Order: sequence, then C-alpha cells, then structure tokens
Amino acid sequence: MLLGTLVLRDVHEPASPSWWPLAPGWWLVVAAALLVVVGVVAWRVHRHRRRQAWLRWFDAAAEAGTPADKVAAMSERLRRAARRLDPAADRLEGEAWLAFLDGGRGDHAFSQGPGRLLLDGGYRREVAPADLMSATAVARARFLELMAGTR
Repeated sequence: MLLGTLVLRDVHEPASPSWWPLAPGWWLVVAAALLVVVGVVAWRVHRHRRRQAWLRWFDAAAEAGTPADKVAAMSERLRRAARRLDPAADRLEGEAWLAFLDGGRGDHAFSQGPGRLLLDGGYRREVAPADLMSATAVARARFLELMAGTR
C-alpha cells in the first residue's frame, strides 16, 4: 500500500538557454560579417574617390583656353589613359585611334559620332560649342572606362 500513498509530480524540463549573451562562436560570426561589410564599404569609398580624382584630372583639360585647346587636352588625356590597356595605343592615328576609342562597344561614338572631333578639333580655328559638349561627354565616359581598365 505504500504505492498508493506516493505523490507523483510532473517532470519539469529546465528552461531553455537564453539567446543573450551570445555564445563565442556567434561572436565570431558577427565579427566576420562586420569585417566583410566594412571591407565592402571601404572598397566602394576608395573606388568612388579614385573615380572622382580621375574626373577632376580629366575636367582640368576642359579649363584650357580656346575650344581647340580643350579638344587637344581631351585627346591628350585619352591617349594617356589608353596606355593603361595597350602601351602602343597612344601612337595610333586617324581612324585606327578612333576605332581603339570605340573599343568593343557597338555605339561607334568616336568613329561615327561626336568623338570624331578628336581627329581635327585641336587644329580647327573654331569649334562649335554643341560639338564640343557632345564630344566631351563621350570622351569623359571613355576616359573613365580606360582608367578602370575596361576595353
């Protein structure tokens, strides 16, 4: 009869561990993720600053005196940037130079578009402001591509 007098109680499970403070492994995961985020942000900031420096250097060519001087300065900046892809590119002339500037893109902005001004714009007595603006836009975009190493 001893069995009938025993008081049985429910099994109590211990409380589950709290999520805070984190286990050491989770601290390593958080630190690694934070390092990746900081690295990506630093890389993007560096890339942006480098691009801005290149644009300032290219735009300094636009501060030249006459429109013909501006075209000549743009051409000179493009030739310097072209050496990053091909050391002999700065010695190209005429249509070969414009074809190099077109690169692998299909828009032909230099060989058939406003970039043709680079052929003789530095030697013209007068250059139309609209032609200069459109040539500057395509030359500036191509300059950034060349400096970044894009064909």
